[in-house]
Amino acid sequence: MALYHLSVKQIKRSAGQSAVAAAAYRAGEKLHSEYYGEDSDYTKKKGVITADILLPPHAPPEYADRETLWNALEKVEEHPKAQLAYSLDIALQNEFTMDENIELARRFVTEQFVSRGMIADLAVHAPDKGGENPNPHFHVLCPIRPLNEDGTWGNKQRREYLLDEHGSRIPDGKGDYVFKAVPTTDWGRPETLEAWRQAWAELCNAKFEEKGLSDRIDSRSYERQGIDQIPTVHEGPNVRQMEQRGILTDKGDLNRWIRRTNQLRQSIRKLLAELSQCIREISEMLTAPREQTLTELVAEYYTKRNKGAWSNTAKVGNLKSMSQMVNYLQRNNLRTLSNLTEFKDALHAKLKAREESSKTAENRMKEVSELLRQAQNYADTRPIYDKWYSIRFKGAKERFKTEHDTELRKYYAAERKLKPYFHDGKLPLTTWRNELSALETECEQNQTELNVLKREVQSLRQITIAVDYALKDQQNKHEIRNHEQER
Repeated sequence: MALYHLSVKQIKRSAGQSAVAAAAYRAGEKLHSEYYGEDSDYTKKKGVITADILLPPHAPPEYADRETLWNALEKVEEHPKAQLAYSLDIALQNEFTMDENIELARRFVTEQFVSRGMIADLAVHAPDKGGENPNPHFHVLCPIRPLNEDGTWGNKQRREYLLDEHGSRIPDGKGDYVFKAVPTTDWGRPETLEAWRQAWAELCNAKFEEKGLSDRIDSRSYERQGIDQIPTVHEGPNVRQMEQRGILTDKGDLNRWIRRTNQLRQSIRKLLAELSQCIREISEMLTAPREQTLTELVAEYYTKRNKGAWSNTAKVGNLKSMSQMVNYLQRNNLRTLSNLTEFKDALHAKLKAREESSKTAENRMKEVSELLRQAQNYADTRPIYDKWYSIRFKGAKERFKTEHDTELRKYYAAERKLKPYFHDGKLPLTTWRNELSALETECEQNQTELNVLKREVQSLRQITIAVDYALKDQQNKHEIRNHEQER
């Protein structure tokens, strides 16, 4: 189901934190902190899908290197209790493909952070892959200190001196003047955070609508939305891992109780709504006049068509079409207009779901095909890379690199793409080939089912035309009788 989670914290030295270590963890890399003189190695961390640094136009190009960027920030932040960076943790949607999620995350970060002049270190994670509770999410790490237009680090705050009734500064008795610290940016304001939260919800909801999904997320609390439901508490990765290992936690117990309570309340509301609906339906059945059946309306339509038919062939054709429609209505137990509407809605929903399933399978086929293509590129260009790597003399190495630039670029591209999939130095090629074969079979089955559903839709369209014509004809006759009575 669609999930909304967006939290913002600060990375600060007063909590024993390091911006370099935080960046290494999120990117799954090994980074050296010049401030602390130590390495943070998270290269064995699983679930890191991609990690990129997005720079505003005035940022120094060397800040595209993660270690350079965060060491530069650590260096300029001299205070032992300095606030270093904003850290955002944002949930992605299981209803979207990973490529769609990454595209949304990059767009959100570009529009909401980079456009403000902020540097953004973006990392997309997908832990628990293959588990029952997938948890795709992304992290954004942004320096709190702004950049000046010349690419140097600016001030986080400026002094605003308080004045007395004569417009003069007020001494503080310690050799300085009374002032208040005013942030130089609006990044830390509650209104900015609320705008970020709303912007992320709008991006996701637009994607849901684009994909034809009814899911929606809302950045507001249940109370602000007017939803009578108890919100669960955020568990975090540590609690989630403990729960998956069978270790019960206080947060896990609380969320289980909240879910049971919400489910019970929802069941009661649903039962009351169904009871009210039953009462309304019984009341309507007792007071409403008898409704013509669909079979009667179809027969009425073809009776009128036969009156205007010029040949026996046309009349026989009309009777054959009517027989097919009546058989279809009886076979699907369609008696009333409401039955027909519900059946059409259900059929269109099934068709839409099948089209979405087909699209998902086709997209996955493209993904797997691309992985296999990159695997072939990797196998083809690895010997060239190994030869280049083995050359010890700088000049020869540079000449070899120039001569084989295309192959080496192809190798690096394949290595980046395939890096998350290597296990013990091997790629799951057989698994991918089997999956591709299964997807091809699934796409064929989807197409067969789509053809059947489209024929069903065509049959219903013809029935609807006949029924609508018969009803319109009845309405015209009714209006003529009323007009004659008025005369």
